[in-house]
Amino acid sequence: MQSAHPSRIVFTGKQQVQLESFSLPAVGGKEVHVRTEFSLMSTGTENIVFNRAFDPGTHWDGWVKYPFYPGYTSVGVIVAVGSDVSDRRVGQRVAYRVGHASDALVSSDATFPIPDALPSEEAIWFALAKIAFQGARAAQYFLGDSALVIGAGPVGQMSIRWAAAAGCKYVVAVDPLESRLAVAKAGGATTVIGAPIANCRDQVLAACDGALPRIVIDGTGNHAVFASALSLTESFGRVVILGDTGQPTAQTLTHDVITRGLTIVGAHDIHENAQWNDASVSSLFFALSTTNRFNLKNLTSHRFKPQECQDAYRLANTERAKTMGVLFDWSK
Repeated sequence: MQSAHPSRIVFTGKQQVQLESFSLPAVGGKEVHVRTEFSLMSTGTENIVFNRAFDPGTHWDGWVKYPFYPGYTSVGVIVAVGSDVSDRRVGQRVAYRVGHASDALVSSDATFPIPDALPSEEAIWFALAKIAFQGARAAQYFLGDSALVIGAGPVGQMSIRWAAAAGCKYVVAVDPLESRLAVAKAGGATTVIGAPIANCRDQVLAACDGALPRIVIDGTGNHAVFASALSLTESFGRVVILGDTGQPTAQTLTHDVITRGLTIVGAHDIHENAQWNDASVSSLFFALSTTNRFNLKNLTSHRFKPQECQDAYRLANTERAKTMGVLFDWSK
């Protein structure tokens, strides 16, 4: 079974996006053919790529070549399996990491079965949850810990939920956009602060009973946040750089690092090991989500048909403050 005309979203140049048709080969021995229900825009990564908002010589510069196929988060239904596939079946709902496309051929072990109880619109967060999980691993949370999450966008929302799931006593979320704070609160934030991070010291202290948090997660991808992240971490605490900026040379150290013995650690999607990888983190994420320990309600803010991709990226670039989960609906 195959769509008559599979289609996918492509960036043909800076700030240029369109929907194109493509041909899908026959399913191979260890592959499955998945028909996409939804794909989720990663507004941080995809906006940086769409606008080429990165410095020459960065890893972004080596990665972004045209045509560029954005996206890495999809859920869909298996419509065919290869001759060597025994652990997946036709009709099974799975999550997988490919670009925005109506159909995909995926190695069976790179598809992650979705529990029947979990709606597709919630399961779609599996990849951003995995990225935030790498930040949680780098943070090395312990029970009763204190965490400040800077930025309550999509990755920040997942970071809040991991900190809560890890047993942090204080989970403080800071974002100047009030619309994001209710979602952060629902996800486990003990305190939400609607203000620029540079103006929040007193509120952060109050939220943690007079102490600075041991862990600060910067999920913004905004180089200007770095100095505030350092200043708001308790002595000998950890700053986790989770948001990947396109201007890393603008992230400059302050006196806080050496005078207060701070640890700075980077976290990235690719920091996998044998224990924690796409499959194992997705399994954990699905288990927590289906048992109400990871609240995914009300995260979708916008839906677009694939044919409306220009409108979708225009919105994400001009009115990003109004967005949270931006879905492409391939089911119609």
